[in-house]
Amino acid sequence: MASAFIIIYQQMKSIYKILAITLVLTVFVSCSSDDDTATELTGENSVTLEFDNSVGSDDLLLATSSYTNSQNETLTITRLNYIVSNFRLTNDQGETFTYEKDDSYFVTSEETGNTEVVLENIPAGTYVSITFGVGVDQEKYLQGAEGQGDFLTVAEETNMMWSWQAGYKFLNFEGTFTSDTVTETTDFKVHMGSHGSSLDNYKEVTLSLGTDALVSDEMSPIVHLVADANAILDGAHKLSLSKQSVIMVSEEKSPLVALNTASMFTVDHVHNGSEHSH
Repeated sequence: MASAFIIIYQQMKSIYKILAITLVLTVFVSCSSDDDTATELTGENSVTLEFDNSVGSDDLLLATSSYTNSQNETLTITRLNYIVSNFRLTNDQGETFTYEKDDSYFVTSEETGNTEVVLENIPAGTYVSITFGVGVDQEKYLQGAEGQGDFLTVAEETNMMWSWQAGYKFLNFEGTFTSDTVTETTDFKVHMGSHGSSLDNYKEVTLSLGTDALVSDEMSPIVHLVADANAILDGAHKLSLSKQSVIMVSEEKSPLVALNTASMFTVDHVHNGSEHSH
C-alpha cells in the first residue's frame, strides 16, 4: 500500500513539473510574441496634426462669440492665422526624425478652416514627442525670396507677409475689443514676426504626445493639438489692448507675444489607427 502511494506521489510530482515547465514556456512565448509585435512597425506613412483653436476652455468661434481675459477686456476674434514649421518627431528609442526642411512650412488658418498639417513619408516607429517652430527661422529667410519656394505665395495669400523686406508674419491675430476704459468697440491687431534679420522672434516648441503615435505601412496616426488663443495676450506676459491695441514692429512687446504664442500649444490626444479607419 505504501509502495503504491509513493508511486502515485512521484507521478503527481512529475505532472506538476510538466505543468510548471509548460507555464514558464507559455509565458516566455507570450513575452516573445509581445516583443515581436513591438518590432513589427515597418515601412512609412503620414502623421496628421490637427490644430484645434480655442480660447481657454471654449472653442474659438470667429466673429460670433466674445471672450473676456483676466484684464477684463472682452474680445471678439475675427482672425487667427499662424505659421508652424521645422517638424521633428522623437521615438521611444530617443531617435529623432527631421522632416524635409523645404517642405516643412505651413500656415494654419481658422479663417479659412485650414488647420490641418499632414507630414508625409514618416518612417515607421513609436513616436513619443514632437518639436516644431512657430514662424520662419532665419536660415530659411536668409535664403532670399527665391529660396522660399511655394511657401512665399501661400504666405502672401493668407495675409502672413508684411513685405519681403519686412518679412513674414508668424502670427496674425485680429478682432475687436472693449474694456473698462475702452467702452467703444475698437479694432485690435497683433502681427508678430521677425523683422528682417534684426529682431528674431522665431520660437520652437517641444510637446510630449502623452499617448505614443504609431507609424507603419498600416498605421497613420492623427495628433490633436489645442492652440489656446487666450495665451497670446494673457499668457505669462500680460499685454493690455486697452494700453496698445496694435502690436506689430515693437522691440519691446513683439518678443513677449512670441513667447506667449509659443506657450499656447498642448497635445489633447492621439488617435492611432489605419489610414482607412480615421
